[in-house]
Amino acid sequence: MRIANLVLSTLFAALLLAVPAARAADPIVIKYSHVVADNTPKGQAALKFKELAEARLPGKVKVEVFPNSQLFDDDKVLEAMLLGDVHLAAPALSKFEKYTPQLQLFDLPFLFADMDAVDRFQQSAAGQKLLKSMEKKGLTGLGYIHNGMKQISAHNPLRVPADASGKKFRVMQSDVLLAQFAALDATAVKKPFSEVFTLLQTKAIDGQENTYSNMYSQKFFEVQPYITESNHGLLDYMVVASTEFWTGLPADVRTTLEAALNEANAYGNKIAAELNEGDKQKIIASGRSQVLTLTPEERAQWVEVMKPVWKKFENEIGKDLIEAAAASNTRS
Repeated sequence: MRIANLVLSTLFAALLLAVPAARAADPIVIKYSHVVADNTPKGQAALKFKELAEARLPGKVKVEVFPNSQLFDDDKVLEAMLLGDVHLAAPALSKFEKYTPQLQLFDLPFLFADMDAVDRFQQSAAGQKLLKSMEKKGLTGLGYIHNGMKQISAHNPLRVPADASGKKFRVMQSDVLLAQFAALDATAVKKPFSEVFTLLQTKAIDGQENTYSNMYSQKFFEVQPYITESNHGLLDYMVVASTEFWTGLPADVRTTLEAALNEANAYGNKIAAELNEGDKQKIIASGRSQVLTLTPEERAQWVEVMKPVWKKFENEIGKDLIEAAAASNTRS
């Protein structure tokens, strides 16, 4: 009996020792939360990251992607990240306003001439430094994902700034965007993205600003007869992780994941460029909304009215940073 008990005790002890060993071999689970569908540029970038990360770190990591706000929307995901409930997210750059005033830079009107200029700045030393601007708040930026340049849609044609006077436009949560429309003598209202179509359909608002891909996928063009091709602003996202989670990863795993993210984001950005141009043509072909092309003189009026917003936020963002971004419009 004593021998039997000794054998059982030995087996039990061995099992106890085996449990931590098994747990140590479990893959690192990375929950990636975002608010759009899988077939969008950001959704495709997230899935590409999952594919690359799991292929390059087999058995070491498992990436779980949660699209369409299945876990959190962009207003709550950063707080959830700091609590450890999610590991990666890619909110719109406007969503970081409460964590750092510097990222308001990307909302300044007519700052970037085109997406090539955006790329040059984001890949520059100044642009890369912005990824680390929230580390004291517990967030580490890992890269940028594009949506594209913003246009303005409305129930009435907007060719010059005076056409927007007295109108009401929906914007994201951003003080810069509020100031942008105030400069036009218009009213900006902060409303969730999910409510925009109904607000436009019922004419509770007069218009909104967005990329062609968003206006097409959300069917805004069906209830807005005019789209002014202004290219006045940028809609981009930042992939972020909690600093505690990211720095706590083994160095080799972190390096491999960073490379996978860079490749996945570039993949999503290529899709974004193709999608915006394709969706613009689909909107035109539908006949539901007329795309208005500004003359150089008309565009100059919009720039003249909106550019003073830069000065208003210069102290918060930093004059040097604004100048560095503006300099990206010139190819070196």
